[in-house]
Amino acid sequence: MVKDGKLWMSQNETPQFLYPAMANRHGLIAGATGTGKTITLKVMAEAFSSLGVPVFLADIKGDLSGMCKPGRESEDMSKRIAKFGIDDWSYTSFPTRFFDIFGKNGHPVRTTVSELGPTLLSRLLGLTAVQEGVLNIVFRVADDNGLLLIDIKDLKAMIQYVSEHREEYTLSYGTVSPQSAGAIQRALLALESQGGELFFGEPALDIMDWITLDESGRGMINILDSTELVQSPILYATFLLWLLTELFEKLPEVGDVEKPKLVFFFDEAHLLFRDMPKALTQKIEQVVKLIRSKGVGIYFISQSPSDIPDEVLAQLGNRIQHALRAYTPAEQKAVRTAAQTFRQNPSFDTSAAIMELGVGEALVSFLDEKGIPSIVERTFILPPQSLMGPVDALTRNAVITASPLDEKYSFFVDNPSAYEALTEQTAREEAEEQREKEEAAAAKQREKEAAAAAKQREREEAAALKKKEKEEEAARKKREKATEKVLNKTIGRATSSAFGTIGRELGKSIIRGLFGNSK
Repeated sequence: MVKDGKLWMSQNETPQFLYPAMANRHGLIAGATGTGKTITLKVMAEAFSSLGVPVFLADIKGDLSGMCKPGRESEDMSKRIAKFGIDDWSYTSFPTRFFDIFGKNGHPVRTTVSELGPTLLSRLLGLTAVQEGVLNIVFRVADDNGLLLIDIKDLKAMIQYVSEHREEYTLSYGTVSPQSAGAIQRALLALESQGGELFFGEPALDIMDWITLDESGRGMINILDSTELVQSPILYATFLLWLLTELFEKLPEVGDVEKPKLVFFFDEAHLLFRDMPKALTQKIEQVVKLIRSKGVGIYFISQSPSDIPDEVLAQLGNRIQHALRAYTPAEQKAVRTAAQTFRQNPSFDTSAAIMELGVGEALVSFLDEKGIPSIVERTFILPPQSLMGPVDALTRNAVITASPLDEKYSFFVDNPSAYEALTEQTAREEAEEQREKEEAAAAKQREKEAAAAAKQREREEAAALKKKEKEEEAARKKREKATEKVLNKTIGRATSSAFGTIGRELGKSIIRGLFGNSK
């Protein structure tokens, strides 16, 4: 509730107020399970909304959706209200919008791979330092070549491209081993199997859509349904850290303000810091320290103050501590630590009080108008004005479809990006490679045909030469035969003539001898 322009959070003998001007000094709501942290969160969110301050909160258990409907009268509620002496009490609904990364119980929440960046993405994927270095190279190559990394398929295509062209990039960017590229691809596959691919895409979330008021000037309560998201703790923590970073980077400096521009509730805050790399822890510390000047208040909700690093805890000026149970030495130490975070009240033992608190009862210490922490007070938290528990699916869907953001975020848009550019480039390269292969094959075929033609010419020339030689041989033999024939005729005539003369003379000699005739 709001009273005299202040957030009326709780009461003992006197009301306990959270001053709007000090609300961006951040805060902590701590306590064991079932002690009333969720109710405290609702009461605070309702009060901020009534003041005209938009709120973002993660709904881990699904029971915050009732803020869109007024509460119901009951005997228990009547007793609680009477105990606080509230005369003007009214059950009230609050302007509410629902969001859900998976798009089931609210408007889809998306961002692009480029906006998440390699550092947060490396944590999300659980990469080693070497693999993170390769991922940084992939992002740098994409940026230098004007390739947009919007969704997971863009990133997978980019990793494959850089891996295939790693020899070209080694000197300019560093070594990209196929093993590291393969490990990143496997991690992306695991993220996809958890539904993480729904987180990346367009239209991307515009943070300014959260910083809005309704027609009556009340701040919009933006509820992120996290019942499924929290089942993937690293995705949950990385997503909320990205949101904080986006707020820090997108919002302008405003300095000290009368009331915050937005209040951000981070439930199950221990998930944010579990196994957190030192670089990211330092980034959170920086955001928490500096985002105050952007007019944003951050409130962590966790079981114990020891879940929050000391550097961050020191920035949380407004504290609400519900009961802690201490059955072991470690739990007793946590109680003592929680007690030491308060400015002590001499009227009671803070450590003992933490273990004695009942449901709905809490120790509170808020910053006063000068920014000084008040002494701790043991108080009862006010009841919420909206519905206790979740609304039915029909009511939730009605709120979603009535929102002007439904048309903006409901439908996924696959704009041209790195995947399409690399697919086209790969197609061109493959076509060029195919053309070169065809040209090489054609050239080889031409060489083969030329070689075959040359061999054929050699064979033909050899055959022609052989034929010519045979013809010349035949002609020679014919000439020789003709010559021999002529010679033989000549010899024959000469022989015949010679033998004729000899015969005649011999005949004459014989006749002369027979007849004794001298002539």
